[in-house]
This record gives sequence, structure tokens and C-alpha cells, in this order.
Amino acid sequence: MENVKQKTERPKKSNGIAGTSATIFHLIICVFLFLPELSAQIARSIPAPDIDVASYILIEQSTGDVLAEKKADERVEPASITKIMTSYVAAQALKEGLISLDDQVVVSNKAWKMGGSKMFIEAGKKVTVDQLLDGVIIQSGNDASVALAEHIAGTEKTFAVLMNDYAKKLGMSGSSFSNASGFPDAETYVTARDVAILSRALIRDFPKIYERFSKPDYTFNKIKQPNRNRLLNYDPTVDGIKTGHTEKAGYCLAASASRDGMRLVSVTMGASSDGMRVESTRALLNYGYRFFARERFYSAGEFISEGRVWGGDVESVRATASTDVAAVIPRGSAEAISSELRLNKPLMAPLEVGQEIGYLALLMDGEEFRKFPIVALNAVKEGSVISSFWDKAILLFETVFEL
Repeated sequence: MENVKQKTERPKKSNGIAGTSATIFHLIICVFLFLPELSAQIARSIPAPDIDVASYILIEQSTGDVLAEKKADERVEPASITKIMTSYVAAQALKEGLISLDDQVVVSNKAWKMGGSKMFIEAGKKVTVDQLLDGVIIQSGNDASVALAEHIAGTEKTFAVLMNDYAKKLGMSGSSFSNASGFPDAETYVTARDVAILSRALIRDFPKIYERFSKPDYTFNKIKQPNRNRLLNYDPTVDGIKTGHTEKAGYCLAASASRDGMRLVSVTMGASSDGMRVESTRALLNYGYRFFARERFYSAGEFISEGRVWGGDVESVRATASTDVAAVIPRGSAEAISSELRLNKPLMAPLEVGQEIGYLALLMDGEEFRKFPIVALNAVKEGSVISSFWDKAILLFETVFEL
């Protein structure tokens, strides 16, 4: 375990729901961080940086916890931030075997004629999917984006259907895509929150593809171009993700960094200059790492407590979380965290291993802020006729007594 935990004595009954003191198991988690330069009270009261961008969001990768945001659900033009989705769809196509990195793609006239940032591919010539991916990710090539889209879906219009389908599956409720490059279009828009959702998914689902975002430069057709994410040059903990710029969109940057075992994702939209988007992103990341920490209270599959089972061959079931019980909290505030195990009432046999039987709530100063599904660690079979009858009689008596 990463943290020291102190539990109360195991209760006789732990099959309750919130509000029933006799059936709720209170777990007081005592975690102390020694930070002499920063008290918990100060950390919890520090406001997010006041940065001059249209919208932004800062989240932690593994938990999805939001550390700071400003107009994160406001629809904005994404510019080349769109290419994160283009890369995600391409990664899905590779995963499903629809394309391969060695595929030879014949460049169309449409791809070749694309304006804006370019990979400098030539009409009628062949280029591999592997090369196109680097052209999209590192050089932000609009021509590469169209060529890749056409190879995957036949036309860019059909590719946009795939983009929107994946956006829906990922829960990007405020976004729409009409092309693969991010070229200005009324039907192409995103929110900062949706870009963060997409970025998390790319990092989580396709780590090998994500590695390409950290490459400092790429040379194609004897033309060497640097990665447009200048933050890679200033902060060694930053390893992605993507820039974007048009006159209407302003300067945008989705970035990710990993320090001391915690990965953060920041999205800034609508900065006034390249320098402003870089400095704004640095401010957000530094704020997140300085004042927050990811704490894991239980690992997935770790025994937490036992719950009373009725009508079974045994009287209790061992409970565990189906995922890591973790959260990002202000540094030094772990002593304010407690948890409550809230099991379904009543728990009736039979129960299968892995069956959801309730949830574990995390509370800060008594206020619930996260909850995690709780499942059975062991199976419980139905008991004998006599024991089942006796349990049901006791349960009926307790129910009437509570009323």
C-alpha cells in the first residue's frame, strides 16, 4: 500500500446504505504528507492561475479528476487540435487490422493541394501510413491528415463520420468534426473538456501512438520540420500533445506531463499568441503539481471489509473495489479524507465473485466527492432451507423494528 490506513473495528453488520448508522462501515484513512513549506489549509485555498485564454481545463490522467477549469464546456474552433482525433481514429484502424503501418498510400490531388501546415507529400506518389502518422502528429500536416483519412475511410467526409462516432463513444458531448485536419468549418468545434477526454483516451488506449507526440522533429522529402509543441523544449516532463492555430481559434495547446508518478493533461484554447499558450500551459501544469497529489487508498482487488449476507451458506462476503480507490487531493489534506463502505441492503445469497454489491464513498471533511464500485471477493451459495428461513425471519424482524 502507498498510504498508511487506520480502520475502525469491523462492525457486526456492514450491509447497509447511506443514512443507516447500524449498517454503514466507517473507514478513517489517516495519511500524512510532510510538507513543511505548505500547509493543508493553504493548499486547499490556492486559486487556479488567472490566465488570459478563452477556456482551459486541467485534469489528472488516471482518475479524470478536474483540478482547474475555465469555460471548459464552451464550444470553440479547434484548429489542428482536431488532429488528436485523426490520430485516435487511425490508431483504432491499426488496432482492428483495417490498415497497417507499411501500407502504401497514393497521395490524392485533394491531399496535395491542402493549404496551411504541410508535410509536403506529392500527388500521385506513394507514402506509408507510418510516415503519414508522423506527418500528422509532428509536422501537423493538413495534407497528411487528408491522405490518411482517405486511406482509412475512402473519403474525408466518411472519415469525419468515424471521428464523430468515436467522439460520441468517448462522451465528447460538445464536439463535432467535419474534416480530418481542423480546417475552419462551422461544423467543426470542440470544448476544452472534450479535448481533455480525447487526450486521456489516446494516452490510455494507444501509448505507442502517443510516443510519437514527443518526437522533436521529423524529416520528409528532405524537409526537416520541428514539432510545433514548443513546450517540449522547455519542460522535460512534457511529452505531448498537440498545438492548433487559426485566426478565429487563436493559439491552442493540449499538453501532458508526468512527474513523480502523476500524469496531468492540460488544454488551453484561444490564447493570443504562441508564447501565451506555452506560458499558460506551464502555469497550469506547475499549479497542478505544486498543490495537488494523487493518493491511492486501496488497490483494485484488495480486501476492504466484510458484509453481512442473508440466506447464504456463510454469513458474510469479503468486499473489494473493482478499480483502484484513488483521488487527486490538495497536498497535505489527506487527514481530512474518510471513507464509507455502503453495501446494498439487504445482501441476499447467492452472490458471485465480482458481483457488484455496493460502493465505497470518499469524503473530505464529511462531504462525499468520489465513489467506487464494490464487488464480492468470494462467492456465497444459498444456504440450507432451515438457515435461509431463519435468516429471512431475522431480516423481517429487523426491518419491522427499524420501521
